[in-house]
Amino acid sequence: MVLSERFPGNKTFAKVRVLPPVVKLLLLSMVLFNIGFYLVVPFLAVHLSEDLGFAAWIVGLVLGLRMFSQQGMFFIGGSLADRFGKRPIILLGIAVRVVGFLMLGLAESMAAVIVGVLLVGFAAALFAPAVESANAEYGRELETSGVMRRTDLFAVEQMCSRLGTVIGPALGAALLMFPFSWTASSAALLFAIMWVGFFIWFPRPGDAHDGPVSTYTLRDVWRSVLTNNNFLLFATLCSFQLVAYSQLYLMLPEQLERGIGSQSALGWFYVGAAVLVIVGQGPTVAVAHRIGHRRAITFGLVLISVSFLVPLVTGVDSAVSASTQIVGLAVWIGLLHLGQMLMVPPMRDTIAILGRESNLGAHFGMLNTIGGLLALLGTVGVGFVYDLVDNGHAAPASPWVIVSVCVAVSAVVLWVWSGRTKVIDPRSSD
Repeated sequence: MVLSERFPGNKTFAKVRVLPPVVKLLLLSMVLFNIGFYLVVPFLAVHLSEDLGFAAWIVGLVLGLRMFSQQGMFFIGGSLADRFGKRPIILLGIAVRVVGFLMLGLAESMAAVIVGVLLVGFAAALFAPAVESANAEYGRELETSGVMRRTDLFAVEQMCSRLGTVIGPALGAALLMFPFSWTASSAALLFAIMWVGFFIWFPRPGDAHDGPVSTYTLRDVWRSVLTNNNFLLFATLCSFQLVAYSQLYLMLPEQLERGIGSQSALGWFYVGAAVLVIVGQGPTVAVAHRIGHRRAITFGLVLISVSFLVPLVTGVDSAVSASTQIVGLAVWIGLLHLGQMLMVPPMRDTIAILGRESNLGAHFGMLNTIGGLLALLGTVGVGFVYDLVDNGHAAPASPWVIVSVCVAVSAVVLWVWSGRTKVIDPRSSD
């Protein structure tokens, strides 16, 4: 029986209230984790440059180290969760982030700031893969029992995550009148409360969703991921959506500055994107259910690719009116997020299936590590192309075309490869 017959209609979010308490805890943690993160990190650069007087290269180094310690270490954090159990690694991750934020609030030297951001980044590498793998396991149970598709649970998780990205910066902006140490301490307090919640309500060792995988060593965990060629290729191809998404933080400010001469609307684009995900993720995942995993993932990549061509139609130079450029950028961001909303829930479900529902922390961690590495390379590459544009060696459209082509190639390869190998979820309607 296909899933569409077992789960008629789209009542996903009406069923959230009947989810097990531990699943609600995991979803709430997605909100709180992003509130705490966006309460501090978006305002960190200002604190480092204006309050501490650091040079621009030091600020860039600090922000780059935070990204490296987070995305680059996801595979390690997920592997530790598989080996030693989710509960201890989640609690450790939250505790490390508390310490990291307190250090950032009190640090006055470059060394102390670097230690603080490394702790903040590594905390996410411990926490996130463990929570994602727990959600995947609970989602499988909910799907088996006929309560909710796993992809629906992933969709709700996406919405909760974006809710945090809206609330966090707003609270951070409200706290700008106070010293940065107050903001960092507020985030640390929020995570301390999260730690208590997980300590009380998250299953203890011995439960099916936590206890150590005593029959596996770390080498076994790593081997299960690194020898899974179908998973590695699938994760690499899907990671191009993260490559494209990461350009949002480079290309949007660049285009606003180059085309309009001001980045004053930057925050509104980010808020609008988050609201779009919160409102649109439910209907989008319902479409993904109807068309099947393979089509949803591939069409999502196609939408992302097409999105980067929209600003070329509306214009990417100052000769075009500001209102026209803003419309083009808004459509770009909308299509980019629509593509992500369509592909991410079935992509994550497929990751769990390709991982044979085992060592999911390491599999989800590797997905993020691959994506983080490719995103770093992509951002550096696009930045280099912008330098060529400034020197007159490339057309203003070049960065947009290059990203679009890269994502389109990944979509074509994924479609052809998955059609030949039939590796994507056989339960879907493909």
